[in-house]
Amino acid sequence: MLLSGLLILVGCAEEVPPPSVHDFLDDPNALEAAMVRCAVNRSGTRYDAECVNARQAVSIIEAKEERARRDAFEAQSEAKRAALRRTQQAQAEARRRAEEAERRRTEAAYLAQFGELPPGEDDEEPVDETALNAPTAVIPPPEQDQQLAPTDTTLPPAGSNAPVIDQEPPSDLSDIREELRRRNDESDN
Repeated sequence: MLLSGLLILVGCAEEVPPPSVHDFLDDPNALEAAMVRCAVNRSGTRYDAECVNARQAVSIIEAKEERARRDAFEAQSEAKRAALRRTQQAQAEARRRAEEAERRRTEAAYLAQFGELPPGEDDEEPVDETALNAPTAVIPPPEQDQQLAPTDTTLPPAGSNAPVIDQEPPSDLSDIREELRRRNDESDN
């Protein structure tokens, strides 16, 4: 009787199914234990359901980690591309500003030949173009005209751009020295 009861119990007992892939994904300790047991006897456990499920769980975990690593690399690459783009834009802006400053400097040097000031960035008033291109002459103040000797009426005042009429040079050595002293005094003023 006892023996028949034992046989009935053994026959009715069901085999415990191996852990599924999801079970291994949820329990990393059970997965590690199964992988160690399967690694000990690879040829004997090649087709064991538990080892097959453990290997599939490991493949899924590795795929998730690879995807996360790839996403991190992609985010890092995008950040580097954005930083490079900002650097290139800053370089282009600096180059544009330098070219604009060089253009303004060249324009100011050109306009300075004609006695003009280049327009400023903040100038809003319209400028009379005809007044800017008017020729200018250096006219000495009236005091300087009165200081000239009556014999020098043919010489232009110092700093003037009036044409000079050539005169016959003085023939006497003392006259030449006097003329040189007078010219030196005028140039010092």
